[in-house]
Amino acid sequence: EYEGDRNQEGQRHGFGKALLPNGDTYEGQYESGLRSGPGTYRFKNGAMYTGNYLQNKKHGKGVFFYPDGSQYAGDWVNDQRQGYGEYLYANGDTYTGEWANNKRHGQGTYVYKDTGSKYVGCWVNGIQDGPAELIHLNYRFKGRFLSGKPLGRGKFVFDIGCEQHGEYIQPVQEKAEEEEEEEPPLPLEPIWKASEITKLTPWSPHDEELLAP
Repeated sequence: EYEGDRNQEGQRHGFGKALLPNGDTYEGQYESGLRSGPGTYRFKNGAMYTGNYLQNKKHGKGVFFYPDGSQYAGDWVNDQRQGYGEYLYANGDTYTGEWANNKRHGQGTYVYKDTGSKYVGCWVNGIQDGPAELIHLNYRFKGRFLSGKPLGRGKFVFDIGCEQHGEYIQPVQEKAEEEEEEEPPLPLEPIWKASEITKLTPWSPHDEELLAP
């Protein structure tokens, strides 16, 4: 069911409204029979996309509202989240940064609503991986992550004015006898081994006053 503009060939072309056989609706621009340009697509399950289309696919800037209450606002390429965008999750967490193939990929910041902690750094295929900073209320960790966990050299920076240097080491997992092992155990968490503690000069508003000309 369609109501709107058509071209000389009778194709949907220009502005129109459509009710699809599955119960979804679309209102927006068409080009040669395909959704192209700005429009709003409402899904029967309650989801909604409003933004740009190119040949029936989400492409360009757009906002997607998901049925669970989460939403994504940002770039789309060929129907996938790709480029730069912000995702608000149903639990209140947020991610702002780069995307590729519908996954967090590149530089981005993830904020945990419950704790206020913040991960700022690299992502690979939706997983924390690469140089990053994990910021908590009174301290932060600077180092590298691998497959979602800190690994290798890094440091903890504390607000009280000191730094603890060291490294995260992946402990060796003992293998059990094969006949006893039906389900492989979860990998062990990396262990932090400190090497030294150094001082730092904490910033304060008073410092800014001293630096002012």
